Amino acid sequence: MATPSPTPHPALAHPASAGIPAPLHRAMQQAAATAGTDGGDPPDVVESMLDALALLGADGDSAAAAILHAYPAWEHALRPRIERDFPGIAPLLEGQRAAGQVWELHAQRHGQAGNEGLRRLLLAIVRDLRVVPILLARQLARMRHAERLPEEERRELAMLTRDIHAPLANRLGIWQLKWELEDLAFRYLEPATYQQIARLLDEKRADRERYIEQVKRTLREAMAAQGLAADIAGRPKHIYSIWKKMQRKNAPIGELYDLRAVRVLVDSLADCYAALGVVHATWTPIPSEFDDYIARPKRNDYRSLHTAVIGPEGKTLEVQIRTHEMHRQAELGVAAHWKYKEVGSHSADAAFDRKIAWMRRLLESGGEAGRDEASLSGEFDTELVEDRIYVLTPKGEVIDLPTGATPLDFAYHVHTEVGHRCRGAKVDGRIVPLDHKLRTGDRVEILTAKTGEPRRDWLVAANGFLASGRSRDKVRAWFHKLDRARNETAGKELLDKELRRLGLLGADLAPAREKFNLATDGEVYVQVALGDIGPHQVGRALLEHERAREAAQAAATAPPTTTHITTPPPPRHTPRRSTDFTVEGVGNLLVQLARCCQPLPGEPIVGYLTRGRGVSVHRPDCTAFERLAAAQPQRVLPVEWGRAGSGYEVDVEVLALDRKWLLKEVTNLIAQGNAHVVSIRSDSERNGARVRLRLRLRVGDYGQLSTLLGKLSALPGVEHAQRR
Repeated sequence: MATPSPTPHPALAHPASAGIPAPLHRAMQQAAATAGTDGGDPPDVVESMLDALALLGADGDSAAAAILHAYPAWEHALRPRIERDFPGIAPLLEGQRAAGQVWELHAQRHGQAGNEGLRRLLLAIVRDLRVVPILLARQLARMRHAERLPEEERRELAMLTRDIHAPLANRLGIWQLKWELEDLAFRYLEPATYQQIARLLDEKRADRERYIEQVKRTLREAMAAQGLAADIAGRPKHIYSIWKKMQRKNAPIGELYDLRAVRVLVDSLADCYAALGVVHATWTPIPSEFDDYIARPKRNDYRSLHTAVIGPEGKTLEVQIRTHEMHRQAELGVAAHWKYKEVGSHSADAAFDRKIAWMRRLLESGGEAGRDEASLSGEFDTELVEDRIYVLTPKGEVIDLPTGATPLDFAYHVHTEVGHRCRGAKVDGRIVPLDHKLRTGDRVEILTAKTGEPRRDWLVAANGFLASGRSRDKVRAWFHKLDRARNETAGKELLDKELRRLGLLGADLAPAREKFNLATDGEVYVQVALGDIGPHQVGRALLEHERAREAAQAAATAPPTTTHITTPPPPRHTPRRSTDFTVEGVGNLLVQLARCCQPLPGEPIVGYLTRGRGVSVHRPDCTAFERLAAAQPQRVLPVEWGRAGSGYEVDVEVLALDRKWLLKEVTNLIAQGNAHVVSIRSDSERNGARVRLRLRLRVGDYGQLSTLLGKLSALPGVEHAQRR
């Protein structure tokens, strides 16, 4: 006799669970039998949540993730298998766990302002968009059964719904959930007002229903006469929206015309405008109450025609007209597109990818108020969105900053004076340097001096103190207020420090003046002091000028044939990837890639010795090269691609107090800067109290050298680090 199958757990028997993969469904059933449901949501809450997910057309992965999160014992028992066999469900579970951080922050704030920041923080930490409708469905289920909770807990749940979940449902366009979330939150937060409006609606219900039936009958006859197939229904009114309109218009409920409203559903876009013509021909329209959300959709992609007319008995009537597909979109919003998990797969076409990109921008955008339709339409076509991070103040306020922001950026965002007086910072209770890169979710505390002023090296981009242009502008503004003499003196000090590192102290600044279009050395110093030009930029300009001059001198004195020119060794035949190569010069001559053929690393190349511009590197089949080589074959040089990272060798000197671990710290810092030590020698000075390190380094460019010298100078006990 066959053993009967065990009765499935109610949650797993729900229609929303039908799409759960069969192996996982069986594993969840086994977990239900062995692990139980202690600590999970009540059965009626879980069932209500699954009802909402079924309404939204949730997929099997979403239903499984919602059930597992509702029963933590199941999730704990199945977590290893889920991570191994069902990778699509793991991020949905992680997103629900991460959302708990936002709920805790909201509870700590006790209803303070700034809920938009919390919503944006939620969307920053939830990377899979399918998590958001799951969160909305769970919150709706809890609100539906909130009457059995203690008063204080019920109010906290309602405030969270009002501040976070209902606005998210609105932004996503999920009207089915939005209206119910708003009404339930309003019911528990303003019970007296809610009941008053409900009673007023009930008193007029019979008259309103009779009137709507008359309107529907008249419209059906008018549509049929014009050959239009249309579904016509009364439109339900929601108590919270009625209250908001009463507040906005400062009018009693009896003066709200849209308490009487019908919705017309047709088959096509053309039928929408044809139906609008029928409505306006049947009753007198009110011009100021017409909105075309088809031609200009709302930012959550809501599309419909809205009009108001003087209907039967001289009463104002609201009419909405849309297609069946528009209606489905209006009811379900982005939940009508659960397939967005497949973005990036071969099955997703370009139009679908644009829809998903739009949804992500919609979720990550700011508040709805105060934005004109033209600017919103422009946002839909924007392909790039600046990456942001969301960090917290000690009181739990959410601050959004650009990716790469530092505690100093945070300080200037809070207040300009806080930034000016900033002298340190803590992240999650731990002291960090001011160039520390913040991450989403960090809690930042700024340590300030009673009086203070910004430092000029905050403006040096290579130092990494400020990532926000807004912060740099505030620092520049502070220094702009100083007199020119102080700026000039400070800029000269900064520039001399950089030029000393590069071995260029005392060099003529004419090449830098020419490059930056400045008339005097004083103007160069002022621009450096204000952060408009970095000291390393001036140093690079001088070094490039020096290198070009040396190359020109070498070219002028070079013999006219190749017999006396040192050339690279013959090309190796070892296969190489193009990304592993750079161009290597001939002796100390300037080398540049020819613009005519633009050879790529790994391609066959050949050099041509020009007059005054060093060696120009071409492809052998380049037409311009063939013409030059035919005219002066003696200028042709064999060149090859050098390995990436070969860079340039440079001598550096470091003078420091002799102490334990000094050499280890120096070499570690060089390695972290992606440079290489070719050789190193140390000499003791002053009876062994100081040590002079002479290093030969291989660096990629002078920008890397400048940054490296700055970091070496900052090591404890180092008196100077400079180019020899």
